[in-house]
Amino acid sequence: MYYFDPHIHMVSRTTDDYETLAKMGCIGVSEPAFWAGYDRGSVDGFRDYFHQLTDFEPKRASWYGIAHYTWLCINAKEAENVELSREVIAMIPEFLDRPGVLGIGEIGLNKNTKNEATVFLEHLDLAARTGEQILIHTPHLEDKYQGTRMIIDMICDDSRLDRQRVCVDHIEEHTAKAVLEEGFWAGMTLYPVSKCTPERAVDIVEKFGPERLLVNSAGDWGPSKPTAVPDFILEMRLRGHSESLIRRVVYDNPIKFFSQSRNFHFDPPQIDEPRADEPVGV
Repeated sequence: MYYFDPHIHMVSRTTDDYETLAKMGCIGVSEPAFWAGYDRGSVDGFRDYFHQLTDFEPKRASWYGIAHYTWLCINAKEAENVELSREVIAMIPEFLDRPGVLGIGEIGLNKNTKNEATVFLEHLDLAARTGEQILIHTPHLEDKYQGTRMIIDMICDDSRLDRQRVCVDHIEEHTAKAVLEEGFWAGMTLYPVSKCTPERAVDIVEKFGPERLLVNSAGDWGPSKPTAVPDFILEMRLRGHSESLIRRVVYDNPIKFFSQSRNFHFDPPQIDEPRADEPVGV
């Protein structure tokens, strides 16, 4: 089955990972801007990073027939430096019209601090002024519910933002309902040590249905698995879910969400329609 990974940090992966993804059916990836493993000290460091995301990574992905898209921001882990964050936000428009740039992200909160909230709101303002889609990072572990609630409230307070063009990522069982009820898209990140496992992600699909749900691997610097989406596909099959339902979550939904961006130009391969809604035998 073809799939599209809507959140994976390929700058942290080897070229061999692109080859493996292609062999497992990945035909497209979306890469949000994120932390580099250290706090960058200048706006020029971010400018160089944005060049990497918009120039080199699409080429590297294309060697294996994978379409590469990206998002731009200064992430929440570096947002304590408000002065630098403002310099980066002012620089981002230089890149927004480049091919494959989907919008602003992944922005959000890390420790739910005042400075993080300030920088988050200024990113939202940029997205509203430029008409960009938004990809949201929600905090980890014990800060997740509070941070998710803060994020939702800040977005809902800005009437300029279309919730259908916002994806709140890293949801879990206790945050999914609030995100979906407010009309946002929701991303499930499959991590081996935190966030969702494939089993938990399937539980969420079974509880809430497939509408506005995405599933991704993140595949970043820490413990992560770039082929986690195929693990989700297998778990769906083992539970007897139809191929059409699986395809909706791992392929149709990302395409539908990203198609709202003016820079999303995707030429999908010819895909055979699944037969009726019959589960795959196991």
